[in-house]
Amino acid sequence: MLKITQAYATLPAQDIKRARQFYEQNLGLTAEEQSDGGAMYRTGQTGFLVFQSTGKASGDHTQLGLDVEDLNSAVSELKGKGVRIEEFDLPNFKTVNGIYELPDGSKSAWFKDTEGNLLSVNQMVRVASGASSRGGASTNR
Repeated sequence: MLKITQAYATLPAQDIKRARQFYEQNLGLTAEEQSDGGAMYRTGQTGFLVFQSTGKASGDHTQLGLDVEDLNSAVSELKGKGVRIEEFDLPNFKTVNGIYELPDGSKSAWFKDTEGNLLSVNQMVRVASGASSRGGASTNR
């Protein structure tokens, strides 16, 4: 059996300088590790790597979910920085002002980084057993 010590997402960037500027200026992150080929960002106990790549992000599914305490404030802040919040109007999946609300009250919104990676911001409602709803991860958006 593998003895995995941690896991992290990796996001491709055709222009690493442009991507780093997006993550650092629009999301307020600081690279924990960096090189000419990429930057590792940590958020709580998790993290993700943005790396120089010749490949393109598909942008057709959520590649990274970011939990926040107040989704409405996060969406307003992102919009204020010029980030375009995605709108969806699909059967059983419709955003209102960019926000999708699950029956349990959890909410998610999606946006793309400068490289076309689709990211979600999520405000989760924690259930009594300690488990959490993963709106951004389970919607396949």
